[in-house]
Amino acid sequence: MSEPQRLDAAGCRRELRRLQAELVKLQYWIQSQSLRVVVVFEGRDAAGKGGVIRRIMRHTNPRIVRVAALPKPTERERGQWYFQRYVAHLPRAGEMVLFDRSWYNRAGVEPVMGLCSEAEAQEFLVSCPQFENMLIRSGIRLIKYWFRLSYAEQGRRLQARVDDPLKRWKLSPIDMEARLRWTDYSQAQERMFRYCHTSEAPWHVIDGDRKETARLNCMRHLLAQFEYKDMLPPQAVLQEPPSPDEAPIDAMPPVLPPEYVFKD
Repeated sequence: MSEPQRLDAAGCRRELRRLQAELVKLQYWIQSQSLRVVVVFEGRDAAGKGGVIRRIMRHTNPRIVRVAALPKPTERERGQWYFQRYVAHLPRAGEMVLFDRSWYNRAGVEPVMGLCSEAEAQEFLVSCPQFENMLIRSGIRLIKYWFRLSYAEQGRRLQARVDDPLKRWKLSPIDMEARLRWTDYSQAQERMFRYCHTSEAPWHVIDGDRKETARLNCMRHLLAQFEYKDMLPPQAVLQEPPSPDEAPIDAMPPVLPPEYVFKD
């Protein structure tokens, strides 16, 4: 195993930009090959799943790369086969779907918080590898990431959300309760890996304690899962009209008076 690259803040920004450019190439490859890709992001609260998803989405086309972040199930969905509502969000040909949490809710938050019975949780652990094998046999590329987070770092991030009004929307009562049930989540996580870390659909664990490097490591690993080619469309030449009309349009409503003006 080679030594990891040691990057400062500027180096992280440069590498992030480079990886994002490669993700743009990957999306065109996925589209050109009519691939169907599912990427599952899981981990404890505040582990950094949303941050890496936002960086992946930053420059990709949402018609090719989209996010599935499902809310809590409706009354109707609670009466369905457990995996049914997730099936509706699986990719079509030429699409990659990023699951910001997934069917693995039943392996973690639901049994720990008493939102399902022990029998339902055990049934999930038996059924999940079978379900994922069905996806793979159907031609879907399934990639699963677990973001590992230390107890101390989770505490710092949750406190930052408490202190910052711009981040407070990320907090929920379940997040606060989950903090008190750290050991229960650890036991549920261990059981989930025991059943659902398979040769067909393995988990890839990312050290999430340092957000910047966790994002880079995840994005680089994701790119390495594909032998893709550069399918970027050729650079277009901007055509100009022979005599552009810059006269104001009489029917246009008045321009709003500016509240802000950029200072040169």
